[in-house]
Amino acid sequence: MTYRLWLIFAQTATALLAAFFVIATLRPEWLSDKAQNPQVVELKQEAAPQSSENRLAGSFRDAVNRAQPAVVNIFTSKQVKAPRHPLMDDPLFRHFFGDQSRDNSQRTSSLGSGVIVSSSGYILTNHHVVEAADEIEVALADGKKLSARAVGSDPETDLAVLQIQGNGLPAITFGNDGGLRVGDVVLAIGNPFGVGQTVTMGIVSALGRSQLGINTFENFIQTDAAINPGNSGGALIDANGNLVGINTAIYSRSGGSLGIGFAIPVSSAKQVMEQIISAGSVTRGWIGVEAQEISAELAESFKLRSTEGALIAGVVRGGPADKAGVKPGDILLAVEGKPVTDPSGMLNLIAALQPGKAARLRLLRNQKEIDFSIEVGRRPASPRQRRPG
Repeated sequence: MTYRLWLIFAQTATALLAAFFVIATLRPEWLSDKAQNPQVVELKQEAAPQSSENRLAGSFRDAVNRAQPAVVNIFTSKQVKAPRHPLMDDPLFRHFFGDQSRDNSQRTSSLGSGVIVSSSGYILTNHHVVEAADEIEVALADGKKLSARAVGSDPETDLAVLQIQGNGLPAITFGNDGGLRVGDVVLAIGNPFGVGQTVTMGIVSALGRSQLGINTFENFIQTDAAINPGNSGGALIDANGNLVGINTAIYSRSGGSLGIGFAIPVSSAKQVMEQIISAGSVTRGWIGVEAQEISAELAESFKLRSTEGALIAGVVRGGPADKAGVKPGDILLAVEGKPVTDPSGMLNLIAALQPGKAARLRLLRNQKEIDFSIEVGRRPASPRQRRPG
């Protein structure tokens, strides 16, 4: 009897252990009190959609949308004479083929960009874009094409003003280039290589670039925003879509952008534009001197404490400076109380003087500072090359 009871107990225990093993293997949660408090698993959720303001934080599309309608493509053409073939002067050739002299001309075309600056249809562009053109056509951002007339141009700053007639013309907003700093984001808008309106982005690489031999009067904004042939005359805008410069030139060995582009500051362009619109040309002051930069060697020979100023290398005979007693070898230190840093700065200061009025110049002669009063003359009209200041 005892043996039988023990056998039943052993069998029962074995069955319970087997059941426990099966449950522990297949349904372990049945044996855990954690089943009453299920574990919370954190899933990596997809980020919520950003607000419109946050989504545009790294985009400049609002700035482009504000400025792009005011940037236009400019197409010009002109009649040029083809070289006359020597056979044209041969009487025998002319006897058999007739006089071909009437057919030795052909039309050439070029392209560039411009910026509508007023609802009256005035457009700022580069002088070299429309130089000598007898037909000018402007294509708006919406594809509409209009004929344009040349209001006037200024070869010495490479600026020109055109005008088109139309209703509801979009005009760009002028910015403040005086607030630009190296490292600021800028966008260039134009028509490179004729592919159509294009926007490129970069930063302000340098300010006040001069003595590049591009224009007579230079005070360029340098940028690495890609500027290519056809971009000339287009807009350089800030991150808010305001005009800060007119794209003018690139430094290139291949004809394409190498990340060094130059734009005329909008403050300078505005001054030139206003004179062209009101008078058809730009009037500048002139005193008739040729200036030279003061090198370290010259400063040492003249016993100067710095290289600032402009050495008068030549004086135009009979000019305002000659009449006032200015001599070669004098060093120009200031114009109307404004310091002269170099010949380029001197040229800009003198050009800003009003012709017909007296101006005060401070010069250094024989280690002594002397003040001169000079009656400012009018700067002669000149092509795009440097002239005496």
